[in-house]
Amino acid sequence: MLIADEFFLIAHNDSRGKARLHPAATGLGLAAGLLGELILFRRITVASGLITVLDRRPPADALAHTVLDQLIGEAQHRAVRTWLSFLAQTGVATVGERLARAGVLRRQENRRLLRTSLSYVPVDLNAAAWPAARLWTLLERPEPIAVPDALLLGLVAATGLTREVLFSAGPQAHHRLSGLIPTLPAPLKELVGHTEAAVGAAVLRGIP
Repeated sequence: MLIADEFFLIAHNDSRGKARLHPAATGLGLAAGLLGELILFRRITVASGLITVLDRRPPADALAHTVLDQLIGEAQHRAVRTWLSFLAQTGVATVGERLARAGVLRRQENRRLLRTSLSYVPVDLNAAAWPAARLWTLLERPEPIAVPDALLLGLVAATGLTREVLFSAGPQAHHRLSGLIPTLPAPLKELVGHTEAAVGAAVLRGIP
């Protein structure tokens, strides 16, 4: 499962698909997950607040391919914060659809009076709860944590989801998480920093 997929499952209620976070934080976390995937695929890098495309070859994943095409097509816009804001607008829908295509979630329309809203409900509650449980287990163990998992944990911390992962963890896990982000490769560490700043700014401004 890719970074944004696992973040989606951690950020939403296991049974009803309801977001656990402020909507802006959810969207920005998903946007950062999508950019992080492209960094891990070695298609882009981040430095000094700017995104640079390193490799134009399309990734195997369709959504990652779409995001890379958007970055290439709008090459005049390189600021990380610009792309976080842009991708956040559709993050729930695009990542939710990817998980629905994979059979992890199902689309559910909710009709209230004159308005219809769309949510994504887990097909298997255990599968939906697994990413948070897996991260908790990683932090409790002494083994090194792989870079993709460290990035996911960084995004969890940056968006305010730490309690959802470490609700029953001991002090060792909390200490390990606090020391993990500085060890990330520079592009990923910068991405997490920009995400945390964007979430803080959005929440303060009251962006829905």
